[in-house]
Amino acid sequence: MGFGNTAKKIQTLADRAERTYKKINELREEVEETQTTVLDTSDRVKALEVEMAEQRAVLDAVAQEVGVDLERVSTEAHITDAEAAAEGDGSDSDADDEESA
Repeated sequence: MGFGNTAKKIQTLADRAERTYKKINELREEVEETQTTVLDTSDRVKALEVEMAEQRAVLDAVAQEVGVDLERVSTEAHITDAEAAAEGDGSDSDADDEESA
């Protein structure tokens, strides 16, 4: 009688171990796929950075040839973006004030 109960417990334990082993293998495969994706993405980012640097060099050369001050243009663009963001923040709070009134 004791052996039957022990055999049942051992079988239950073996079933759990098998499910755990399968789950660990699935997780291992997911980790490997994630690592592959990360490496592929890293390679793409590096390639894009190189391409962007090349395009920047071309843009600088063209701007210099045409006589455009890229620093001034960049500064003006940042100022315009900051002003637009400040206006956006201000208008949102005005709308909130009107709603609460």
